[in-house]
Amino acid sequence: MTPSSKYEVEQKFPLSDEAALLAKLESLGGVPGETKAQVDCYYAHPARDFAATDEALRIRRVGELSFITYKGPKLDPITKTRREIELPLPPGAQMTIEYARLLKALGFRPVAEVHKQRRVVALEWQARTVEVAIDNVQRVGRFVELELSADESDLDAARAALAALALTLGLSGGERRSYLEMLLEA
Repeated sequence: MTPSSKYEVEQKFPLSDEAALLAKLESLGGVPGETKAQVDCYYAHPARDFAATDEALRIRRVGELSFITYKGPKLDPITKTRREIELPLPPGAQMTIEYARLLKALGFRPVAEVHKQRRVVALEWQARTVEVAIDNVQRVGRFVELELSADESDLDAARAALAALALTLGLSGGERRSYLEMLLEA
């Protein structure tokens, strides 16, 4: 992902019937993957309030793989469209610990960990690859996220594609808060 030009376009909805959703996705050609545990450790910046600036910095662990991710402020009032920079870390639990130490040495402090079970369904929709994530988030609940990447010039079309997919899937009650926000409010 090119840091200066790629954006994450996402819509999230509460999920009540996973089996019905999976059936709809498969009827549209969706290919379900296996369920994986993810742990996201979020960090507070030493000099600015990420909650006030609507930004986030996290280290995500998925098995032996880890990623460090910066998420910029949301760009619109309906979706969770935002600039995202995600970089893979070297594999292994020890490397994740070392990167966390680096952040702490720079003044960042851990805020909370979000634990979830995620099943991803890959779906081709309107000539785009959409990642449909079915999430069971500890202490937060069950949700489905529709997500794709887009260039800045393509954001409106990407948002429209996700809105059309949500309508086709019968999803409603969109949720703009992050899992971290919901966890901290719980």
